[in-house]
Amino acid sequence: MKPELMNALTLAYLGDAIFEVYVREYLIEKGIYKVNDLQKEAVKYVSASGQAQFINTAISHGWLTDEEVLIYKRGRNTKGRSPKNTSVIVHNQSTGFECIIGTLYLNNEKERILEIFDLYKQLIEESHI
Repeated sequence: MKPELMNALTLAYLGDAIFEVYVREYLIEKGIYKVNDLQKEAVKYVSASGQAQFINTAISHGWLTDEEVLIYKRGRNTKGRSPKNTSVIVHNQSTGFECIIGTLYLNNEKERILEIFDLYKQLIEESHI
């Protein structure tokens, strides 16, 4: 599959699922085993607002490649359904982030996903998100 030919919302859908797997695996590696505790902790990592804050930080610090920024903008600018519990801006920024993850996954760039996830974890653990 060629991500550049796919609908951005489809890439974001995939990216959301992939990112959640990374989060769940990480939390279990941290020694969290109770499902309720896993769910509570996972919310910190997979929220639209957390992803939007991360992507804004990543762009302002130059952590993303030019290509990743273009992928983000493509996902951010895609028209989708109206969000229920967040603003349209935050939702769109989160969609752009997920689009990057979906694209990297399809391009078999798992090391890059890990790099991004490590930066993401660092921001969360330093309570910047």
